[in-house]
Amino acid sequence: MHAHLRPAGPAARAARASARPARRLVAPLALALPALLVGCAAAQPVTPPEPTSTPAPAGVDAARDELAALAAAAQDRHLVASYTLSAPDTPPRTILVTSANDGTWRVDVPGGALGGAVDVSFATTADGLFQCALPSAARPEPAGCVRLGDPDDAVPRRLDPRVQHPFTDWLDVLTDRRAPLAVSPAEPPPGVSGACYSVETTSASINAPLDVGIYCYGPDGTPTAVRTAFGTLTLTGAPGPAPATVQLAGPVVDAEPLGTAAPEPTGSPGAGTP
Repeated sequence: MHAHLRPAGPAARAARASARPARRLVAPLALALPALLVGCAAAQPVTPPEPTSTPAPAGVDAARDELAALAAAAQDRHLVASYTLSAPDTPPRTILVTSANDGTWRVDVPGGALGGAVDVSFATTADGLFQCALPSAARPEPAGCVRLGDPDDAVPRRLDPRVQHPFTDWLDVLTDRRAPLAVSPAEPPPGVSGACYSVETTSASINAPLDVGIYCYGPDGTPTAVRTAFGTLTLTGAPGPAPATVQLAGPVVDAEPLGTAAPEPTGSPGAGTP
């Protein structure tokens, strides 16, 4: 009787003793495991998504839009205006710009040829692009015009005084949002009104689409100042009304156009007085 109450043997007691600690560890481990996993997940750094493109600063983008709008207004601005050209080591000169209602144009450049010795005029008409030599004290003969090409052709580099570009083909570049330009607001030069912008090229090409510098415009698109490597053009006085079309300074002649460089000195090199 009461055999089931008999004390257990040594082997049974040892087995029960070894099992009790394992049961005591199960519950705390089960409670700690979720917290441990949450802590590991929280410790992992969060990697932000990479942007698909680098946005341009808002101010720079706005300046490009503003300049493009003013240049477009300048393309539609037909006028007769005088500009003072100031350049280092050169007396100030008056540049006369005519933008006619039919889209033709003419720019008169005192000292624009032969190292400053001859006044010239560049113009486009329906018949083409012309360079005209103007009468002056250094060249009193009548004006004559040489055809350089079609109306949309560029002035050859050796003939180019560059001062006509801000009123003609550079306006096409300033309105083209695909052109490699960097535009930012700029302070107006002394005595200049309107909004001014610093323009630089972002292309490494030696044939840049325009000269880097400062470009200023009035609210109606009137160019008020341009500062580039050739000097500073500053509007003088109020522009006048535009003509219906431009007139060449003289008749078209069969002659060679005049380059910007001074002519070679005459005489034999090294010749002297005996």
